[in-house]
Amino acid sequence: MLRSYALKKIERCSRAHGKWGFSREESLPLIFHVEESTPRAFFSRKKPLSPFAKFRELDRQNSTASSPSYSPVKSPATEFRFKFTDPSVRDSAVQIKERLLAWCRSKTKEYENVQLDNFSTSWNDGLAFCALLHHFRPDAFDYNSLRPENRKMNFELAFKKADELAGIAPLLDVEDMVMMRRPDWKCVFTYVQSIYRRFKDED
Repeated sequence: MLRSYALKKIERCSRAHGKWGFSREESLPLIFHVEESTPRAFFSRKKPLSPFAKFRELDRQNSTASSPSYSPVKSPATEFRFKFTDPSVRDSAVQIKERLLAWCRSKTKEYENVQLDNFSTSWNDGLAFCALLHHFRPDAFDYNSLRPENRKMNFELAFKKADELAGIAPLLDVEDMVMMRRPDWKCVFTYVQSIYRRFKDED
């Protein structure tokens, strides 16, 4: 049941995020595209890979391609080849995650009770979202009044203000985030990207 629930969450994140992992308008580069190597008839029968599936595959290739024992197993479902759209860009999926995380750290480094080490547990009390939003909209609420134990209130505040003041769609569900002590990093990563896209040129 938990696996089914997690898959549904990932699918929802995928639909909200769109076709590509990274927008061409973003400073974080679009580093891959999908090249077809199977007949078009195959795509009429199978669903395309989600952005997260593409992201995982790119990450896997970067981490295993140099291994002598690595021998990829080809099947119709994995006959996608991921290539860099810009030869000068050699950022791996992990490096892109770190760049976005570093951006978040730079905006929240002065905030109490916020320590960003990852896109999962570091965001599980809602304060990181609040701090990131407060950095750009300091008049929206009093950050110093927030407490890490008030997780539901923190999530509600962050997602509501992000939607109202910045037009950032509430991709993450408050009840889901409260229930999970280890949020799905892919969903958090996707939502944080939407914050980055909205505010990257303001500071």
